[in-house]
Amino acid sequence: MMKLISKFALLITILAILYLLISGNLFTTSPFVIAGQLLAVALAVWARRSFQAGQFSIHAEPAKGTLLFSGPYQIIRHPMYAATLLFIWSGILGHFSISNIVIGLVVTGVVTIRIMTEEQFLQERYPGYAEYSLKTKRLIPFII
Repeated sequence: MMKLISKFALLITILAILYLLISGNLFTTSPFVIAGQLLAVALAVWARRSFQAGQFSIHAEPAKGTLLFSGPYQIIRHPMYAATLLFIWSGILGHFSISNIVIGLVVTGVVTIRIMTEEQFLQERYPGYAEYSLKTKRLIPFII
């Protein structure tokens, strides 16, 4: 059941990004939006490069390998989700509207569900995950 919820959450996130892109509400010429989105892309690339070959998975259930403590995982547990939310919310704030805010809230909700699902899998697979989670924040270093 958890795998199904995770896949549904991923689908909703992808559809939201596609909608924002097609509707012209994802990118803008605002330097603040561009800076936020570039930071998001840099964080995602940094996080992705922290994985060993064959370890990365788009599913909430972790692939084989060891628990990551390097790269951005030293300070936040879910940098890929943080990057996704930063990228989407930067675009939404650059095209502020009620419908875009609703999309942002829905994506934030499904990403939260996906994080909770993934953390259950990680706690089951890695005995040291509970200790690691006490030392790092989920999405925003030193805050959340």
